[in-house]
Amino acid sequence: MEDFTIWALLTDIAIISALLLVGTAIRAKVKWVQSLFLPASMIAGFIGLALGPSGVNILPFSSQFAAYPGLLIAFIFGAVPIGAAKVRFGEVFQRVREMLSYSILITVIMWGGGAVVGLLLVGLFFTDINVGFGLVLGAGFVGGHGTAAAVGEAYAKYGWDDAMSLAMTSATIGILVAVIGGIIIIKRNTEKGNTQFISSFKELPNELRTGLIKEGDGRRPIGVETVSSNSIDPLVYHVAIISMVVGGAYWLTDTLESIFPMVAIPLFSVAFIVGLIFQNIMRLFKADKYIDQPTMDKIGGSATDFLVAIGIASINLTVVMDYAVPLIILFIFGILWAYVIFKFIGPNMFEHFWFEKAIFGWGWSTGTVAMGLALLRIVDPNLKSRTMEDYAMAYVGLVPLELVIITFAPMVFALGFAWTVPTVLLAIAAIVIGLHVHFKLWGFDRS
Repeated sequence: MEDFTIWALLTDIAIISALLLVGTAIRAKVKWVQSLFLPASMIAGFIGLALGPSGVNILPFSSQFAAYPGLLIAFIFGAVPIGAAKVRFGEVFQRVREMLSYSILITVIMWGGGAVVGLLLVGLFFTDINVGFGLVLGAGFVGGHGTAAAVGEAYAKYGWDDAMSLAMTSATIGILVAVIGGIIIIKRNTEKGNTQFISSFKELPNELRTGLIKEGDGRRPIGVETVSSNSIDPLVYHVAIISMVVGGAYWLTDTLESIFPMVAIPLFSVAFIVGLIFQNIMRLFKADKYIDQPTMDKIGGSATDFLVAIGIASINLTVVMDYAVPLIILFIFGILWAYVIFKFIGPNMFEHFWFEKAIFGWGWSTGTVAMGLALLRIVDPNLKSRTMEDYAMAYVGLVPLELVIITFAPMVFALGFAWTVPTVLLAIAAIVIGLHVHFKLWGFDRS
């Protein structure tokens, strides 16, 4: 294996950055790509996959290229609590009960359903694959490339190295399903009159198609300066914060694993906790007002774009082909399962703007939250349904659940308690639906 040097790091970053720019140009100019609403990072990833080690192998990626997602996901999760406003869970629940319940159901039903199908496939037909195979559906479809990286990294620590490529493949297929399926669903429901804010698919603003915002078309600043550049550049200040948090999380993870060598501790989970502790310390000293959350969000978003591009480009196609049949079965189930959530739960859960909120859920349950937002912007260009505002608040209550699933589900499978995971998750779904039915918060007259 070649030595990994600073110049190898520069080469990897330069190549993937060039591919991101090419992807942006393709999205801006190629009509059929615009019709699919594919993000530039995904286009870059496909080009990298075709030209990289799994393709014609002309891009000189380093030997550590496939390891970047495991680090980038730590930056994404570490940035989540930093700069966030202080909220009370009771207030959040009262304000966004519907969206919180819907988010919980999407999470537990997709992860739990995938786990059940995976266990059945392993038990009945593919006895030679890892018993935790079904988790790649939830990791890729609900979580996206970030969560796929986290789950792949966790499984690698338990000896299943193929999980990273499988989870990344799941996330990639999920985005395609989210976009293509979402557009078909939107067109059909627009014709049926289920959309509240558009009557024709042709009404979409140009920026959604091309990805470019022209002058005078609502360009917005990416953040606010909270420190003077005479002291330190505001962007450097925020990058320094998240870098310190992730570095501290890495040191803590390494220390804990040396003390408990039998336990695989995911870096992203520790990064989130360290970020949360840092935010509370800043709040204690009344210094949190010098952290700009939009800037932290952009740093996390930047890490996500690089993670998606690198994650797709680093997929090992040989591994994917080895798992082709069970993957296809799992993905077909995932698509049908996500549609059941959209068709059955959405209309019964939301009293107002059910379609707008449910199509956001479709995009999220098959691709990522970003894809859900992209589909939402198609049917609700000005976000009048307040779907994203509700989700942003509901996410406060959802984070602990997501963190527990991503952190402990691979561990539970590895320890041999496989059926515990889907049993608990689907029981939560049954309880949530049962409570809504009991309190007459389920089902609304759509006539």
